[in-house]
Amino acid sequence: MKQGTKVIAGALAVAFAVAGCGEKKGGEGERKKFGLVTTGVAGFWDICKTGAENAGKDLDVDVEVVFPNGGVEQKSKMEDMLSRGVDGISAAVIDPVNQSAFFDEVAGRVEFITMDTDAPDSKRKVYIGMDNYEAGRLCGQLVKEALPEGGEVVLFIGRLEQDNSKRRRQGVIDELMERSHDSSRYDPPGEVVKGEKFTVLATLTDQFDRAKGKANAEDMLTKHPEVACFVGLFEYNSPLILEALSQAGKLHRVKVVGFDENEVTLQAIIDGTVHGTVVQNPYEYGYQSVKVLKALTAGDESMIPENKFIDIPARQIRKENVEAYWKDLNAKLGK
Repeated sequence: MKQGTKVIAGALAVAFAVAGCGEKKGGEGERKKFGLVTTGVAGFWDICKTGAENAGKDLDVDVEVVFPNGGVEQKSKMEDMLSRGVDGISAAVIDPVNQSAFFDEVAGRVEFITMDTDAPDSKRKVYIGMDNYEAGRLCGQLVKEALPEGGEVVLFIGRLEQDNSKRRRQGVIDELMERSHDSSRYDPPGEVVKGEKFTVLATLTDQFDRAKGKANAEDMLTKHPEVACFVGLFEYNSPLILEALSQAGKLHRVKVVGFDENEVTLQAIIDGTVHGTVVQNPYEYGYQSVKVLKALTAGDESMIPENKFIDIPARQIRKENVEAYWKDLNAKLGK
């Protein structure tokens, strides 16, 4: 072997040792460092970030939260965290099928869990979140309350590549169609789904593009002037729907049901322009992620259920409980 080759080989060995390739981090006495990776930018994730940072303070660990734009950037940000020596990562998964192999690599180097949206076929230790199919059915129940006689409904969502998106949407549809509970069912998004009382005209995606999200609502108002209800399945969808309805002079005429706890949505429930919303608990997603990661780095897996799912249930928010809910949320956020 030439001398120059020996030098290069030695340098590579040192680089891999520093990066910890093939070995999980977490030496005794070191202050732990954890990363949380979201699916994008939204107020929902700001709440999750607060929960994670508060857990960091309570548990005396360092926490970094990043907000990637799409699957490619998500992978890049996670690789950057690994290179900087995090001890564990909790990720909200954008594309569980195509990202699974990468997540397995991550799980081989640090403690790895998922939150909000899962990669069930990966080697993640546990999923923290809710049952999105059942939460979708809760949303469908709110639509039924808003439209007791039935009617035409349009669904709006950021993207359908995510596992949580598919299940949430299907839960709404199955509830409106009065079907049995089956989270493996999937109605293609390009087809009209017609039941005895309700017709789901379309599912429109925007890939987190707010301008596109609003334009989708405006387009549906033009194409379907008799539409009875718009359902926003991502946190930012309902505020965009409200903007489109307001500009078209159709507030109160078209019912709105939302998802998550955007402040605009909560105020609209108080004002009567949104019937209700289904809320998760992103604060606990963040807090519990850090708590679980710290335990795992200490070799403690006692908090992981047999089904590898830590359930933080969703709930319905209507006019009668919105103010109490909002007050509690603000208290957690220090507002």
